[in-house]
Amino acid sequence: MEGLFVIPSTLTFQQACARYLRQLAEVQRYSPHTIAAYRRDFAALGRHLPEGVTLDRVERSMVEGWLLAMHARGLAATTMARRLSAVRALFDWAEQEGLIAHNVVSAIPMPKLPQRLPRAVAPEERRKLFAGAEGRAPDDPWRARDLALVALLYGCGVRISEAVALDLTDLDAGARLLRIVRGKGGKARQVPIPSGAMRLLCRWLDLRPLLPAQPALFVNRRGGRISSRSVQRMMKRLAAEQGADAAVTPHRLRHAFATDLLAGGADLRAIQELLGHQSLATTERYTHLDIGRLQELYRRTHPRAGD
Repeated sequence: MEGLFVIPSTLTFQQACARYLRQLAEVQRYSPHTIAAYRRDFAALGRHLPEGVTLDRVERSMVEGWLLAMHARGLAATTMARRLSAVRALFDWAEQEGLIAHNVVSAIPMPKLPQRLPRAVAPEERRKLFAGAEGRAPDDPWRARDLALVALLYGCGVRISEAVALDLTDLDAGARLLRIVRGKGGKARQVPIPSGAMRLLCRWLDLRPLLPAQPALFVNRRGGRISSRSVQRMMKRLAAEQGADAAVTPHRLRHAFATDLLAGGADLRAIQELLGHQSLATTERYTHLDIGRLQELYRRTHPRAGD
C-alpha cells in the first residue's frame, strides 16, 4: 500500500490515512465494513485539504472549515460527529506514533447532537395490549407470564435487562416491592408494584412451572431464564393479537411510565430514583412532556392557575 514506509515527517495526509487503516485492519482486526467507513470519512476531509498536504501541516482551521462546509451543505449533526470522531482517532494515533508534534484536532468540540427522546406508548395503545387479554386462556401459564411482564415493564418502569434478570427472591409480594439489584451501573433500588401489575404477577406465580433449581422470576418453556430478545418478540406478537401499534417496545413502556408519573405531578428526583438513573439530567431528557400536558398539569395543580 502506497505510503506505508515513507519517513513520518513527510507523510501526506492520504499516506497517513493508509498507514492508520492498515494498523486498524492488521493489528486491531477491525472489520472490513468499519475500515471502509473510516476510509470514506478520511476521504471526505481529504477532499477539503490542500492537495498533497503533509499530516503535520494540517491546521485546526482547515478541519473547522471542513465542518462548516458540511454544516452549510445540510449534513446531519450525527454524520458530522461521526466523521470528526474518525479524524480524531487518526490524529490521536499519529500523535502517539510521533508523526505529529501537536494534535490540532483534539481540542475541536464535537457537533452538538439533537436529543433523541423515546416515543412513549400512547394510553390507547397500552389499553389495547391488555384489553381482553387477561380473560383469554386464564389457565395458560405463558399467557400469564407475558401479561405479567408487560405489566411490570409499564407499571414499574424497569429496563428489559432488569426484568429478565429478576429472581424470585427479588419480589416482596407482601410489601408489593421489587428489588432491582442488577441495575445499570450496578445501582440497587426498590420499586413499588402497582396493584394491577401485582395481581398479574401473582397469577403468573400460581401457574409458573415448579423448577426448584431455577431462581428466575420469568422462565421460558424450556425452564431457563427468559431472554430480552424473547420478551421483544413476545411484545410484537401480543401487540399484533390485540391490534396495538407494532412499534410498542419495552423501552417505550418504560418511557410511558416516566412521562405519566411526571404528568401526574411526581417529583423529578423521585422519578430518577424509580428509573435508576445516576444523573438527574438523564431523567430530565427521558421524561420529556409536550407543552399541552404541562399546561394541563399547571391548571390542575397550581393554586394561582385560575387567576
